[in-house]
Amino acid sequence: MKLTELILGGAFLIEPERHEDERGFFARTFCSTEFAAHGLNPAVAQCSVSYNRRRGTLRGLHYQAAPHAEDKLVRCTAGAVFDVIVDLRPGSATFRRWVGLELSAVQRRMLYVPAGLAHGFQTLADDTEIFYQISTPYVPEATRGIRWDDPELAIGWPAVAARVISRRDLALPTLGAVLADRESPSR
Repeated sequence: MKLTELILGGAFLIEPERHEDERGFFARTFCSTEFAAHGLNPAVAQCSVSYNRRRGTLRGLHYQAAPHAEDKLVRCTAGAVFDVIVDLRPGSATFRRWVGLELSAVQRRMLYVPAGLAHGFQTLADDTEIFYQISTPYVPEATRGIRWDDPELAIGWPAVAARVISRRDLALPTLGAVLADRESPSR
């Protein structure tokens, strides 16, 4: 595997190295030893799949609050997505910055998303599927999110004729509201 660190510290683009012959190819998509050697959390507590019927489906930006924050390995197993991560770690040099890149079943690249980053994606094709390896079990009470079109973040989502977004995601707060809530004395 080829691991390339992104500008958001601890986030990596991972590309499988193919070993090809007349039958096709073989490639590793996960190795706990190699992950640990690069400082990535190799724990996998659960795996999940997100299937999306229509191009333009947007999910996110989601994360789990501490102490249930998750590290994720995200891979597109069918179709294609524009995948986005946002740094929500207040002490980070890249706090409030985002990275977006394309993941597709054809290219087979993966994205390692460390705890403290929000994650979301927009599908670029019908019948798109995303596979997640997640470091900690899902805790519904720890689920959080930030609005996909927060003007402070100004994420450059691909233009589409129509977006499909859940009511829940449309109701997510802006990053400013989340930060104000974190700083509230009642917390």
